[in-house]
This record gives sequence, C-alpha cells and structure tokens, in this order.
Amino acid sequence: MKNQSKSKHKSENGIPANREYEQCVKDLLDTRPVKMMKKFRHHHSVTCFDHCLNVSWYSFMVCRSLHLNYRAAARGGLLHDLFLYDWRTTTLSEGKHAFRHPKIALSNADKICTLNDIERDIIEKHMWPLTLRPPRYIESLVVCLVDKYCAVTEIISSSAKEASSITSKVLLGLKTLFD
Repeated sequence: MKNQSKSKHKSENGIPANREYEQCVKDLLDTRPVKMMKKFRHHHSVTCFDHCLNVSWYSFMVCRSLHLNYRAAARGGLLHDLFLYDWRTTTLSEGKHAFRHPKIALSNADKICTLNDIERDIIEKHMWPLTLRPPRYIESLVVCLVDKYCAVTEIISSSAKEASSITSKVLLGLKTLFD
C-alpha cells in the first residue's frame, strides 16, 4: 500500500492530497471566511490562505510524526491568520497588526467553528514572543515555529522570484542595447 502521507501532490481544491489531512480541515475550507483569505496578499505574492495552508500542512505533518494532536495543529494552523483585512493598508484602533491580529483571528475563528483549548492557544499565541505569554501546548509551539519557517521561506522565495524577474528585465534591456 502506497504511503499517501509523503505525497507532495495537491488535490484539485489546492490542498495537499492526503485523506487524513483533508478530514481534519475540510469543514473549515468550505467556510466563507477561510475562502476570503484568498483575497489578501500576506507575504509578498503569497496569499493569506496559501500561507495558512502551508502552516497547517507542515504543522499536521510534524505533530503527526511526534504523536501529538495533529488535528488541532492542522485546524489551528489553518485559522491562525484569519484576520480578513489587508494589514498593509488597514490601521487598527487598538495597536499594531503584529500584536493584535491573533485576537482578531481567534474572534473570527470562533464565529465559524467550536475550537478546543489547543486550537485556541495555537491561534492566540502563534506570534510568540510578540505575544508575551508563551504557548501552553506543544502543538502551539510547533505551529508557532512552523509559522516562522513558512513566513521566512515565502518571503525569500518571493524575493528571489522578484530579483530573478528584475535581473531578466535588465539582461533583456542590455541585450537590446547591444543588438
């Protein structure tokens, strides 16, 4: 029997092709607020939805391999940035986005599903150490670290693509000069 957990292929709806993972998050993927995350750019060219999907998938995989609550990690990871606004242009009345969005995401997540204590902690503490209270559960720490990893990877990848595009344009411009 083929081990699907190592599959890097995506299903037609864009999520990793893994039945166990799909069972953890399918109900959330069908909600309007989660779908709305596709409208907001998060890290360069990566949407908020794609970022959350990355965090959710890798957190699921890490927690499953460590025999932790991988369902809570997948769900909390998917909902951790459910703030539903463009953080580059929106001014929050109660402070800066980096400090405030976990509470906003938690409030939005509460409106679409019933969260367990681990999922609540994941969403609320994913910005630690900016959130002064550290994660209470190992799964929360995993999602927090995976979130940082994904953000850095997405930013570097987007920056590399932009740099490559600029380099290509410069080289094309130089080629036209010498033709």
